[in-house]
Amino acid sequence: MITVMGATGATGRALLQSLRTLGVPARALSRTPQQMRDAADDPLVEVRYADATDPGSLHAAFEGATQLFLAMANGPAQVALETRAVDIAAAAGVGHIVKVSAPAAEPDSPVAVSRGHHAVEEHLRAAGPAHTVLRPYAFMQNLLRLAPAVAARSAFFGAMGDAPCNYVDCRDIGDVAAAALTRAELAGGTYTLTGPEAVSHPELADRLTALTGTRVRYVDLPAQELRESLVRHAGMPDWLADHVTEIQHLAKARPERPTGTVADLLGRPPRTLHAFLHEHRVAFLR
Repeated sequence: MITVMGATGATGRALLQSLRTLGVPARALSRTPQQMRDAADDPLVEVRYADATDPGSLHAAFEGATQLFLAMANGPAQVALETRAVDIAAAAGVGHIVKVSAPAAEPDSPVAVSRGHHAVEEHLRAAGPAHTVLRPYAFMQNLLRLAPAVAARSAFFGAMGDAPCNYVDCRDIGDVAAAALTRAELAGGTYTLTGPEAVSHPELADRLTALTGTRVRYVDLPAQELRESLVRHAGMPDWLADHVTEIQHLAKARPERPTGTVADLLGRPPRTLHAFLHEHRVAFLR
């Protein structure tokens, strides 16, 4: 039994679709199972309530599970919640855990969230079960957060200068996770996942201009000014505004380059940014 923790998130939903395509049954866990009506109607998916802050719910949800896909939203409590989930899964006899981590998951990473992922990875190594680590770069799906500003003001903001940024489609992450859960030869690896190209914010603005037929500007701000704007105008909590500015600083300090990992693992090229933007073109229009 493959158990999917974070089944309502972008990667969790993508994984469920990938497993469905393969005809593989799964148990989908969510704090809000009522949001999973589509999955509940699928005979291959068992939907269960589970909350990482409620150990009892995890004990029940992991009963009979053989593999666990672990993906939680970033946040201040992430390390404590993920390590608890790992420990409960190990105690329940789960034999293989696939964890979604982050690039630069290092103890001295300049990105606090990445330091947290490193801590969870280290805990996972010591916990006992076999484990596979996925380290995806920026989700293409997160670009949809720019859509309101692009549609309303024909502009978006950042602090990356002209540094290239790796983007990967969550559906490719789901396909890789499904492969790691169903192909024994892939278990135990650490895989850095990107799309086929790294694209800078100015280049992204040019692509959005071509997509919408309206000139779209990228406005580059000092990091502190961007952070303050995210807190004051976008309503981000401090930790998330810090995270956004930290990862943009890291992209400037360590220029990103695409990997061939998705193609190597899946035997096909990863989805392209061009295709993703055209798929969601209407979101960027006035």
